[in-house]
Amino acid sequence: MEKAYKLEFINEQTGTLAVNCCGCSKTEPLHSFGPALKPHYMIHYVLSGKGIFRIGGREYPLEAGSGFLITPGELAFYQSDEREPWTYVWVGFSGSGAGNFVNYMGLSVRHPVFHSERSDELYGSVRDMMEHNTFGLTNELRRNGQLQIFLSLIAENARPQDKAEEDKANQYVIRAVEFIQRNYCNPVKVTDVADYVCINRSYLYTLFENSMGMSPQQFLTTYRITKAAELLAVTALPVESIALSCGYNDPLVFTKAFKQMKGMSPSSYRREMQNKESRRNKEYLRQVEDFISQVNKLNS
Repeated sequence: MEKAYKLEFINEQTGTLAVNCCGCSKTEPLHSFGPALKPHYMIHYVLSGKGIFRIGGREYPLEAGSGFLITPGELAFYQSDEREPWTYVWVGFSGSGAGNFVNYMGLSVRHPVFHSERSDELYGSVRDMMEHNTFGLTNELRRNGQLQIFLSLIAENARPQDKAEEDKANQYVIRAVEFIQRNYCNPVKVTDVADYVCINRSYLYTLFENSMGMSPQQFLTTYRITKAAELLAVTALPVESIALSCGYNDPLVFTKAFKQMKGMSPSSYRREMQNKESRRNKEYLRQVEDFISQVNKLNS
């Protein structure tokens, strides 16, 4: 038997991350669940006592301050200790970004266990979810906000270093590239990218060289100049405006970087693209005229 307070929710809004259920349980000795499947991600955090958790063919002994992840579609089993049965809180969640959040935290079927010293705050987040349990957008937003706080507290002490080094390195590069794609229009520097992914600049340089064959600075510049070339080709914006739109506060620095990569100035590049477009249009018009001429011959 267990004394449990459990809430399940039907999310009115779909999105990146949403609470499906949450609760708090004080279990009896040897109380167990499973082996069974869950349809969404679930994280349990042990407030007191002991127990075991099984998933993926492995068993993990757990105690207060520890937690575990159940992934959707994976058989899981957990049981409280005979002498010191555990009390825990749990949150079930889903959404288009749920899997990515879990991966970034270093949690998976292979590495489902974590430790956190933020017991009071984790309990507080779940309790707040349970207190805001009624139907309506306001409470749903409140619960989903608390879910992000709950996950952020766990992420502070999650151990992504347990993942394979190659996977971890790839995640750093992916996150760095995403940051550049979202912020190339701002005057960000490589140090800003490194700070965002929480590694030093020299390590970021090594990762980019290994995975992309270029430095982070080269990638940032290449991405900016590529975007600038697109704007030059399809808009009539002044070169100064395009420079600012691609993260260059100084048009002269932009022109130098553009010429170094494209072999010509921004203005020359725009003229060449316009000439090419004009030639394409003329060729297309000639083909249309030839077709009309051939049709007229057939009808004559």
